[in-house]
Amino acid sequence: MQQEHPFAQYIRILGKGKRGSRGLTEQEAYDSMSMVLANEVEACQLGAYLMLLRVKEETPEEVAGFVRAVKTTFSLPKNAPDVMLDWSSYAGKRRHLPWFLLSALLLAENNIPVFMHGAEGHTAGRIYTREILKVLGQPVTESLQQAADEITKSNFAYLPLEFLSPKMHTIIQMRSLLGLRSPVHTIARLLNPFKAEFEIQGIFHPSYRDTHQHAAKLLNQPHIAVLKGEGGEIERNPDQLCLVKYVENGELSEQEWPALFNGPRHLKDESMDPKRLIEVWQGNDADEYGIASITGTAAIALKLLKKASTQEEAQQLAEAMWESRNINKFQA
Repeated sequence: MQQEHPFAQYIRILGKGKRGSRGLTEQEAYDSMSMVLANEVEACQLGAYLMLLRVKEETPEEVAGFVRAVKTTFSLPKNAPDVMLDWSSYAGKRRHLPWFLLSALLLAENNIPVFMHGAEGHTAGRIYTREILKVLGQPVTESLQQAADEITKSNFAYLPLEFLSPKMHTIIQMRSLLGLRSPVHTIARLLNPFKAEFEIQGIFHPSYRDTHQHAAKLLNQPHIAVLKGEGGEIERNPDQLCLVKYVENGELSEQEWPALFNGPRHLKDESMDPKRLIEVWQGNDADEYGIASITGTAAIALKLLKKASTQEEAQQLAEAMWESRNINKFQA
């Protein structure tokens, strides 16, 4: 009789019918993901594992276990800077330009070290952070060491997932084979490799707000804010009320941030020309939606970072930062 593969137990836990199956414990999630990362899993097993998780949707305990496993593969540079804010970017944009990039760069310009990580190309018809940063003339790093150096230099760095975690990158690109997103989209957002005290997350499906919030608590993340961002990125839609869920030193809470416009919603950006980001930053394009998105997103981050005590103060501070920005930062 052929001996059972060690990984089969995890597929059985997830897939043993409506009555027999269950979610993984945090330890089982850690152990199974450790096997995946060590290439101790057959391709058919990996596909089954990912899709069984996708069908039932991952629990906070599973996410926490997966994240812990991936974090063991990181080797931080000895000269790693103190990153204040971890910012993930895995969704891409298709209806509006990625105004959140200007929010992150605005914070960095105001002495807030920001580390951004993300992936691209896994969903057709979207524009992703790596390509937009190149338009802005901003470097894209290829290692944690390069990211550390850039943060030390400019308070901002972007590191694609393919360099942060090659195995996670391989799995996230399997979407074209499997036809569905995998749990990696959730896991990657919470990796926080520089162990920043503050973390901000954007999701698309509202139910994942709770998943991220509770997983962050299990991971002992001191401070996190999770919002339903425009297109799934960390970007406040100024046309809509924005519910933000927090973890503050183990305590769960939530706040509603009001819409910044009272009139009809702004239409989809049909051109999606990245160069308009530069025009808006330089003051040559007074795009009201874009500017409200930039300052509104920055305001949520500033309140999370304890730079302001109320929503109103945070918005005023973000707008003041915007008014005093270095308009010569980018070259068109």
